[in-house]
Amino acid sequence: MGTINEIPEEERPRERLIRLGAKSLSTAELLALFFRVGGIGYSAVDLGRDLMNHFPDLNKMSRASIDQLTEVRGIGKAKACELLAAFELGNRAAAERATSIAMNSPDAILSLLGGELRASHQELLKAVLVDTRHQLIRVANISQGSLNESIAHPREIIRPALLASAYGIILVHNHPSGDPTPSRADKNLTTRINEACDLLQVHLVDHIIVGTASSHSAGYFSFRESGLL
Repeated sequence: MGTINEIPEEERPRERLIRLGAKSLSTAELLALFFRVGGIGYSAVDLGRDLMNHFPDLNKMSRASIDQLTEVRGIGKAKACELLAAFELGNRAAAERATSIAMNSPDAILSLLGGELRASHQELLKAVLVDTRHQLIRVANISQGSLNESIAHPREIIRPALLASAYGIILVHNHPSGDPTPSRADKNLTTRINEACDLLQVHLVDHIIVGTASSHSAGYFSFRESGLL
């Protein structure tokens, strides 16, 4: 079977990681370290490259199903499960780091929820509840499925904030298409929630739509940054 040991020692991902750190490795090399072995006639690095050729970025890879991952040569159900578990651990680690910072910027919200929302094939709506210093109280799951005003009723969105005596909320939802541009329903909902928050003295800090980041897009839309709140 192909193994990393077949690669010259100075070029092996593990040795380079020890010398230069994990950031020195390509994504394919990091995947090679994760899988450790390849298959007959190909190394773990080849396996990592095959994965990257099949899935053009890690976001798409993290959203893949078990069946989609196993379409790649050398990826069985066991390796597919391990890979998805690693992605979920990464999401949880990022969320834990985010809980210690103020939830007053899109970057902070993306650190908290970006991994989960970008990996979802369904539209999810969440409310991030914060205190007067914008420190996280908790994240409330509001709805799952296509976002519309009947599913995401203002009372369902604001109720968790009232129960938690929160100072404010940040609405966050994803567009599985990857395009974070707000729809008419997104804008109408934001207006209705803002009006309801004013009546109940809960501060609507922002409404952030999460899409896919790229070289020409930050991958999100902030109603606050865009002057719509």
